[in-house]
Amino acid sequence: MAGKIYVVGTPIGNLEDFSPRAVRVLSDVDFIAAEDTRVTLKLLNHFGIKKETVSYYEHNKASKGEYLIRRVLGGENLAIVSDAGMPAISDPGEDIVREAHEAGITVESVPGPSALVTALSISGFPSGRFCFEGFLSVNRISRKERLEEIKNETRTLIFYEAPHKLLKTLADMREALGEREICIVKELTKIHETVYRTDFSSAIAFFTDNKPRGEYVVIIKGAGKEECNPEFTLAEAQNLARKLMSEGCSASAAAKEAASVSGYKKGEIYKAIV
Repeated sequence: MAGKIYVVGTPIGNLEDFSPRAVRVLSDVDFIAAEDTRVTLKLLNHFGIKKETVSYYEHNKASKGEYLIRRVLGGENLAIVSDAGMPAISDPGEDIVREAHEAGITVESVPGPSALVTALSISGFPSGRFCFEGFLSVNRISRKERLEEIKNETRTLIFYEAPHKLLKTLADMREALGEREICIVKELTKIHETVYRTDFSSAIAFFTDNKPRGEYVVIIKGAGKEECNPEFTLAEAQNLARKLMSEGCSASAAAKEAASVSGYKKGEIYKAIV
């Protein structure tokens, strides 16, 4: 009789968030597939769990997946964990879960923290509908193409980003999406958890002076009606306002008119023309 695969959520920072059920499941299974066995060993040691761990990550998932499935089909129970949060969410665990279903293996969830939902819950942005984009491509052309595809998305957007790429990503986001309200959350559930409600320009200025550290979740307010006119860039809207001023309009009136035509906020235009 085949065994079972458990998808086990692990803490994203604070070990007190690890559930009693998760501790029991990791103690009871025959072996554990871990993204980084060294990280998982620290968790297991903290809870006094002694269990075989098998490395399973992006660059060995093709070869290791078959091995894991074979053992479960042979009757062993397997737990899948990631370094932090829920496995199979922006994580190679999704492949082994799919393969398990294809092999007729029962997959059971042991839910735990998830960075994207945790960050969204404290962002203050609309959460009834949202889009999770995970990590953008490290290739700038691919990254900009993806941002261009979603620039008119009206739902809240959620991204993960590493500290060494944060500044470039924010700059590309501003270029593609226009100035937006954003929330940048880092070090969730840890001592230095930070929630930074701002906009792209302010965030870029801040992180230019303050080197990004830690792992980040970037939450972006969805495009409203004012951001959805693809015929105008912000620069073009500002140029329109300048033209109106040259024809005798006050700066305030020119900014208001350009905003109504282009869809950008009056303040964004006004700041550039005074």
